[in-house]
Amino acid sequence: MRNQLKHYINGEWVESTGTDTEEVINPATEEVMGKISLGTKEDLDKAVEAARVALPSFSQTTKEERIKMLEKITAEYEKRKEDLIETMTDELGAPLNISEKVHYQMGYAHFSQAAKSLKEFSFTEDRGDHTIVKDTVGVSGLITPWNFPTNQTSTKIASAFAAGSPVVLKPSELTPFAAIILAEIFDAAGVPKGVFNLVNGSGSVIGDGISSHPDIDFVSFTGSVGTGQKIMENAAKTIKNFALELGGKSPLVVLEDADIEQAAKAAVNHIAMNTGQVCSAATRIIVPASIKEEFEEAVKNVLPKFPVGDPREKSFIGPLVAKKQWDTVQSYIEKGISEGATLIAGGTGKPEGIEKGYYARPTIFTDVINNMVIAQEEIFGPVMSIITYETVDEAIEIANDTVYGLAGYVIGNDNETLRKVATSIKAGRVTVNNAGADFSAPFGGYKQSGIGREWGDFGIEEYLETKAILGLSS
Repeated sequence: MRNQLKHYINGEWVESTGTDTEEVINPATEEVMGKISLGTKEDLDKAVEAARVALPSFSQTTKEERIKMLEKITAEYEKRKEDLIETMTDELGAPLNISEKVHYQMGYAHFSQAAKSLKEFSFTEDRGDHTIVKDTVGVSGLITPWNFPTNQTSTKIASAFAAGSPVVLKPSELTPFAAIILAEIFDAAGVPKGVFNLVNGSGSVIGDGISSHPDIDFVSFTGSVGTGQKIMENAAKTIKNFALELGGKSPLVVLEDADIEQAAKAAVNHIAMNTGQVCSAATRIIVPASIKEEFEEAVKNVLPKFPVGDPREKSFIGPLVAKKQWDTVQSYIEKGISEGATLIAGGTGKPEGIEKGYYARPTIFTDVINNMVIAQEEIFGPVMSIITYETVDEAIEIANDTVYGLAGYVIGNDNETLRKVATSIKAGRVTVNNAGADFSAPFGGYKQSGIGREWGDFGIEEYLETKAILGLSS
C-alpha cells in the first residue's frame, strides 16, 4: 500500500491544511493501492509563495549551473528505475515491459535531452547596437494527465528548469505516485528549495487554482479540450501565458505501394500501445479501397500478437486506467455499431476469460465514414476505424477532416508521394514509415490539439519571455 498524505512544498513534505483524501485504484485488480491527500487553496498558495521566493535566485543561475542540475536529476532518476516501473504498472495498469521501455525511458530522455539542448541554447543575441535577451517567464504551473505519468511531467519540468523557472505541479489523481517519486528524485539531486513544488488534488480546486492564480505567470497543461478551454478562460483573467497539449484523432495514411503486413502491424500497435490511451495515437487508418479486404485480413492476423492481460505477465495490452474510462470506451464501441460501421474484431465487454480489471477488447471497425462519431471524437482506448480512399488527394482530405491536428502518419515506398502526404497533413508532428522518436524535435498540435510546443529547445522556449534592449550590445 502506497500512502502519501503530504505535499512537497519548499523542499519539504508538509501536511495538508485540509483533511480530504482520495484512494488510488489499481486498474488491473480494482483494488486500492494507496491514498493521497486532496490539497486545498491554502496548500496551493503556500506552494506558489515558495516558488515566488525561489524565482529571483533561480532565474539568475547560470546555464552551466542548470545543466549540472539536470544531469544530477538524470542520474538520480536512473537510480529509481525499478520503483518507477513498478509504480506505473500498478497505478496506470501498463504492462511491465511498456512501463520500462516507454514510460520510464521517455521520462529519462526528457531530462537528458533538456541538458543537451541547454548546452546549445543561447539566451542572448546581438543585433547591431541592440541585444535580444530571453528571460525566464516566471513561476510556472504545470497540470499533467494520467496516461503518461513520467513523460508529460518530465518534459514540462525539464524545460522549466532549463529556462530557470520554478514550478508548481499538479499531477492527475489517478496516477499520482510517479510524480511523488519525481519529487524524491529532485530532493536527492539537490534542487533548491521552492524550485519544485507538488500539490496533489482535484482539478476543480488545484487545477483551477493554478490556472487562475495571480502569482503564477505561465501554465502548461496536457489533457482534454474542454479542460483546456477552461484554462484559457482562467488564464485570460490575469493575461497569463499558457501552453496546451490537447486531444487528437490522428490519421495513418497507408499508400497503395505500402507493405501491407508492416502497415497492419503499425496500425494495431497504435491502438494497443498504452491500451490506446495516447493522445497522438493513429486511430483513423486511411487505406486505398483497392487493398481494403487484404488490409482487413492483415489487421485481424496481426491482432493476436498483441495479447491483453495481467500487466505483470506477458501481455502487451493492460487495462484501461479506470472504470469511468472503460465505460466511455464501451459507449463509443456501441456508437460505432449503431452508426453502421462493420465490426471485424473485438466489441463490447471484457476479453474472454477476464473477470476483474478494467480490460477492454481491442476493437476494429471497417466501412467507417469519416463523419461518424467514432471517426471524429477521441475515444482514448483500443479502438480503430478503417476508412478507404480512391486517390491520394482524397486521403489527404480525409486526414485533415477533423478538429484535431496533433499527429499524423504515412506508410509507403514512393518518396515523392510520402513527401506530398506528410507535408499536407495539418498536424504538429508527422511520422513517415515508423521513424523513431527524436526528443529534440518539437511536439504539439494544430487546431484544437493545442497551442505551443514541447520537447528539446522548443520546450525551453515556452518558459521564456523575449526582451529587446536597444542601444546596448553585449
